[in-house]
Amino acid sequence: MRSVEFNYDQAFSRNLGWVTPEEQRCLRSKRVAIAGLGGVGGSHLLTLARLGIGSFHIADLDVFELANFNRQAGANMSSIGRPKVDVLAAMARDINPALDVRGFPEGVQPANLDEFLQGVDLYVDGLDFFAFAARELVFSACHQRSIPAVTVAPLGMGAALLNFLPGQMSFDEYFRWRGCGEFEKAVRFLIGLAPALLQRAYLVDAARVDLASQRGPSTVMACELCAGIAATEALKILLGRGKVTAAPRGTQYDAYRGKFVTTWRPFGNDNPLQRLAIAVAKRQLGIR
Repeated sequence: MRSVEFNYDQAFSRNLGWVTPEEQRCLRSKRVAIAGLGGVGGSHLLTLARLGIGSFHIADLDVFELANFNRQAGANMSSIGRPKVDVLAAMARDINPALDVRGFPEGVQPANLDEFLQGVDLYVDGLDFFAFAARELVFSACHQRSIPAVTVAPLGMGAALLNFLPGQMSFDEYFRWRGCGEFEKAVRFLIGLAPALLQRAYLVDAARVDLASQRGPSTVMACELCAGIAATEALKILLGRGKVTAAPRGTQYDAYRGKFVTTWRPFGNDNPLQRLAIAVAKRQLGIR
């Protein structure tokens, strides 16, 4: 097999036309933090690596297992039992050997938060849906440090986007989790992410969704859609061009239904429509 020497400009030359050579160099100089490398996080990393981002901070304390195979980048027989941070870092470096990847195999926590966000230009959320404490911690820190933060949730066979930008509504102000228990946070997170709930129409087994037990179904289609959307938002934010909507505005695209909606919820989950939707969802999704 012929040996090929890596060349950044050649490797990412097909991005040109959609970005200028100057913009590609700008992307190469950026550092993106991703917490969580499971359902969406691993796909975020690999997609952004192919976009030509030059540096990453990645955090995850988990290892790969069989239950990850249906959706997670890096999940295969050879990676079972191996740390997700190590597997995904190697995959990203196989795309760009010059990549600067710093792993946080203990996950993101108060003790390493400053280090995790040091020098970061953008945070992309890859945390498990039910990782409430870690999510509050990171989004609050991003808001305090004026770091843009992107979250795209895989829902059904689609994706729901929310951006939290410096100087605008914070994650805490939008979701209003303060004083809530785990189940209440789960309901508020679901309704806040996707007020239109497009995915609900084709759920074939409602018993598989159990927020009280912190479990729910997932699809690879949704995860890959999330990665494409997040990378597009990352490009716009990092290059400072294109329209970027921020909370309390959001979007949801559902590929199964072929529908795209935009949502606007002033006051976030304190909006009267949201409070009603949360009340209904708590009755429908509560402990059976």
